[in-house]
Amino acid sequence: QVQLVESGGGLVQPGGSLRLSCVVSGFTFTNYAMTWVRQAPGKGLEWVSSINRSGVSANYADSVKGRFTISRDNAEKTLYLHMNSLKPEDTAVYYCVQGWDVIPPVSQGTQVTVSS
Repeated sequence: QVQLVESGGGLVQPGGSLRLSCVVSGFTFTNYAMTWVRQAPGKGLEWVSSINRSGVSANYADSVKGRFTISRDNAEKTLYLHMNSLKPEDTAVYYCVQGWDVIPPVSQGTQVTVSS
């Protein structure tokens, strides 16, 4: 059974930082690129960042480029999203998904709220 469990979200002031984690089980982690997507209140799913199977190559949405860093630990079956210089518009529920595409999440996500 495929499971993805996100954590690390919270309330942070503008300019702050957070590190999100996604621990996976039920599939061979190294067989998949992985992606972070987010959903802000009242909006659709938005692609944030993707990383290839080895972790060498990553892509970012223009809205987060230079502020967010995606990484993975294949031995620990964990995906990360390091978020710096957070802005109120980054407020959303963040999900990890398998592959390169924006697909409906199968997990609960983790809430990130950026507010003073």
